[in-house]
Amino acid sequence: MLRTIENKPILSIVLIVLIMLAFSIDSLPVSIMEARNFITAREMITDGNWLLTTMNGEARYEKPPLPTWFTAFFGLAFGLKSLLALRFPTIIMVALIGIFTYLLSKKIVNDVHHAFINALIVITSFYVIGIIIEAPWDIFTHGFMLIAIYYLFQWFESSHNAPKPILLVGMFIGFSILCKGPISIYALLLPFLLAYGFTFRYKHFKSKVIPFISCIVLVLIIGGSWFLYVRLNDPQTFTAITEQETNNWHSYNVKPFYYYWSFFTQSGIWTIPAFISLLYPYLKNRVSNLKAYQFSLLWTIFAVVLLSIIPEKKSRYLMPVLLPLAINIGFYMDYLIRRFKHLKDKRETLPVYFNFGLIALIALAFPLIAYLFLDEQLQGFWLRFIIASIVSFSIGFFIIFKLKKKNIRSVFGLTVLFFVTLFLTAVPLSKAMIAKSYKPITNLMQEHFKVYSFNYVSPELIWQYGDKIPPIKLDDGTYDFPKEDKFGMVVIGISPEDWAILQSQYSIEEVDSFDLNTVSKEEKNYNGRLTYDYYVLSKN
Repeated sequence: MLRTIENKPILSIVLIVLIMLAFSIDSLPVSIMEARNFITAREMITDGNWLLTTMNGEARYEKPPLPTWFTAFFGLAFGLKSLLALRFPTIIMVALIGIFTYLLSKKIVNDVHHAFINALIVITSFYVIGIIIEAPWDIFTHGFMLIAIYYLFQWFESSHNAPKPILLVGMFIGFSILCKGPISIYALLLPFLLAYGFTFRYKHFKSKVIPFISCIVLVLIIGGSWFLYVRLNDPQTFTAITEQETNNWHSYNVKPFYYYWSFFTQSGIWTIPAFISLLYPYLKNRVSNLKAYQFSLLWTIFAVVLLSIIPEKKSRYLMPVLLPLAINIGFYMDYLIRRFKHLKDKRETLPVYFNFGLIALIALAFPLIAYLFLDEQLQGFWLRFIIASIVSFSIGFFIIFKLKKKNIRSVFGLTVLFFVTLFLTAVPLSKAMIAKSYKPITNLMQEHFKVYSFNYVSPELIWQYGDKIPPIKLDDGTYDFPKEDKFGMVVIGISPEDWAILQSQYSIEEVDSFDLNTVSKEEKNYNGRLTYDYYVLSKN
């Protein structure tokens, strides 16, 4: 299977990503970060706030606008109610990450088959996929930076000073900054530059200083354009938001230095190969290209160390590490594909049997696990369940069959196929898991009067509602009462003092309650901020 699709690697990468995500991604609920992006995109379209970006009518300068522009363009083309359309730009970025991992790997190892393995690993790494929903800005900023790194590597390795590669470097680094500021420069580009210096030594750089300076100028022009525009047009708000974001780096979500030491687990199905690929004493005499392996290993390690220095830590910040890590894992997989049939030492073979045997066991057990877990909720989803079960069980069987024959190339291809089909056939079953208590707020748009919130309102609720929900109580503790004689109000919680103030001015009728949680209250990830009471208020 793998040899067949290797003949057209770039087309294969695109098709795999589309099959994996385009038919299933709209089954997943909108996350808080996604909702913020979608709301800002909606207000770009409805209010024309393309540069001075807003969320719920208020300034939203925490993130640069390039990813939201892409979202808005797809929203304009296919409609703001199409979740697939709004998520499609991130699907494109996953495909681009796969393509440029392949192209960069081909430059590094000079082996098409090895490069293609690396690309398949990166597009099936758990957090590369997970980040497109949890924090859509990240896939853009690191995706554009990877493209820049490909052209930068090409430029470093060439003895000529052709202008096109370095101009593309400047352009894509600028795009990366327009997605999430300089984050990817620190998390992906700087580790690359350090690793390249240690391994390839910048042998042609002396003659390239002036073009490199031109590249930096281009980066500043493109990357700094939006920041400069907002700074000039709304300086007070921009400064306040910038200070808050800067303070978060050392005062918010602070974790110890070693918090990221389990980073390799973020690769999901590649966790065990990822760990083994980091064992330099073991692999140094087994890889096909030692210098290239040293480069990918150092790139990975430098990225983890640099991220560990920053006090603020979140698991999603590790996503850029998965890009060089995929290349690193590729060296181990390439070794296994070449040599596994000849290995006799159980210390080498047992981890392989355990890793792929475990994946096969999960695939074989999926029908039973899904049936026991979903039980009565399968009503209306039986056809999807049967198809997912047949596909999963078949792949698990063939993984074991090929593993017994020590055909690791086929085992690797089947593992990729399992991950892809898991998204294609099993992820849509997540709709069967939605709790009976789930009650969205979408029908409120049918009311004939405006809806307000009293204080906090979650981005998910604003997105579901389909329009702005202005607050009555402002952040500074003052009140901005609606001008309408009659209006709706959504509330999470309200103090007796605030309730008394409202009752003194309005007649209040409790109408409904909403629960945006897709899980029941008994679940650990049930979130109280997604539950609301709805009232209709009329002036006394």
